[in-house]
Amino acid sequence: MALLTLEDAKAQLNTKSDVDDTELQAYIDSVTAVIEEFVGPVEPREVTEQHDAGHGRRVLVLRTMPVLSLTSVTPLLVGGVSYPVDGLVLDEESGEVRRRNGGSFRGLLQVVEQAGRLSVPSTINLAARMLVQHLWRTQRPSRGGGLAGGGDDYSVASPIPGFGYAVPNRVLELLQPYRLPPGVA
Repeated sequence: MALLTLEDAKAQLNTKSDVDDTELQAYIDSVTAVIEEFVGPVEPREVTEQHDAGHGRRVLVLRTMPVLSLTSVTPLLVGGVSYPVDGLVLDEESGEVRRRNGGSFRGLLQVVEQAGRLSVPSTINLAARMLVQHLWRTQRPSRGGGLAGGGDDYSVASPIPGFGYAVPNRVLELLQPYRLPPGVA
């Protein structure tokens, strides 16, 4: 499963030519990180996190969302306690992990999870298509002879920290229903 295929991007750009395929693929590859900054992992992947449960914590809150499943919760220090996954409850929406028996987690833990989505929502795919189109336009002059500028769906009202003017308003609006809560990366 891919966030965006070469065929998707070419359809968005209304091109059938394969002359620019290599360059276009570089654009496609680059937008995944941008989209995932706003919505979390799209393509399923294994993620490893460290959590310090100290002397007792009833809930671990995973930092990578969305979460598909837990693989393991093991101690990082010799003599620590492992927590079998079948004894844990994962709230996939919030990323909260609790012990089934109501007990606490203890110590420095390594949590391995599967994060991402089972399928790419069509709205996220469309946002990725539009982002490729926006970035592609910055180096391809419009038929009028200049770069397409503000006032259209690709305008950017203000720079976004870490991205400048690379992400247009229309893309942000499409991603809004899938945005990560503040503080989740």
